[in-house]
Amino acid sequence: MRKIFIFYKYRRRLITYLLYCIFLLVIIITVHCLLYTTENIHCYRIKTEDTLPNIANYNPKKGKSIFFHETSCKSFTKGKIWIKSRQACAVESAARLNPTSEVYLLYTSPMNFKFEGDESDRFLQVLLSYPNVRILHLNYENYTKGSPVENLYSSGKIENSLHVVAHASDVLRYLTLWKYGGIYMDLDVIVLRPLTDLNINYAGIESTSVVASGVLNFDATGNGHKYVEDCLFDLKSSFDGKKWSTNGPGVITRLLHTLCGSNTTDDMLDNECGGFTAYPANVFYPVPWQNWRMYFEQEFLDAVINMTQNSFTIHMWNKLSEEIKIPVTSKNIPYLYFAKKYCPKIVNECDEVF
Repeated sequence: MRKIFIFYKYRRRLITYLLYCIFLLVIIITVHCLLYTTENIHCYRIKTEDTLPNIANYNPKKGKSIFFHETSCKSFTKGKIWIKSRQACAVESAARLNPTSEVYLLYTSPMNFKFEGDESDRFLQVLLSYPNVRILHLNYENYTKGSPVENLYSSGKIENSLHVVAHASDVLRYLTLWKYGGIYMDLDVIVLRPLTDLNINYAGIESTSVVASGVLNFDATGNGHKYVEDCLFDLKSSFDGKKWSTNGPGVITRLLHTLCGSNTTDDMLDNECGGFTAYPANVFYPVPWQNWRMYFEQEFLDAVINMTQNSFTIHMWNKLSEEIKIPVTSKNIPYLYFAKKYCPKIVNECDEVF
């Protein structure tokens, strides 16, 4: 009987100890996630004078500029403005192919340049060598003030979403185009030809049911401004922190449903849609997301070249592909083929992989 009593006594102590360890581990993981992972936007609220010049002090050409947003806190955790090769490639391709447009790369993370010679520093110096590139800071809190989506940030709805960096970017793309008009593009896009050859007020179809938000254009005045304002009011009323696509492609898809009076993207192609153009998938998204691996496998080079003959951009579906690294010595990898052609200076600065 005594042995049984001792057994249960120590078992209770062991269970208590294990529960304490589990609780402590949960606390450590939570703190780590809040402070050190890229999937949070805690850095937006940090005030420092040692940061890039603010976009609020500049006057982008209304309806004539191209915008990219870097919405992670990676620069803050690294202690300086930082960029990946593929992100830099997107910016270089836009600047090279559109020399008369101002190209803005806006960082929501505070920090400044520290040119210490590493790979990221060299990428940034390449971008700054283009006279039409501006790299600036965007204070998210101040940027949203006075806009239809001010409460999304001040209330913490964005910060508490399950896809916080993506959702911060979703809101920002429509907000920037509401402020300035022009073109927004994701940082996993490569520009293949001048975007000035396109209409004003457009987006690209991704599938039979989705209009994508990776490339958007709204005029700074008239119907274009009204349409993007409609997008902000849509976000204000229907922002969903649990679903990944509701606040990005969902917004522009719902707008086109209204403008075109259609629930399918096929009908949008032959519809005036109030002067808003829904371009077919091959214009911006020639390789659908389901086939994203085609960009990374040699056997598909000819097929991808053929699929992109009439494309203005290619979208690399970074959410799916970012973990695949391409050695710069590789031959016939489609993604690297296009990078060497449209962002050659960035590729030349890569140490080992693109």
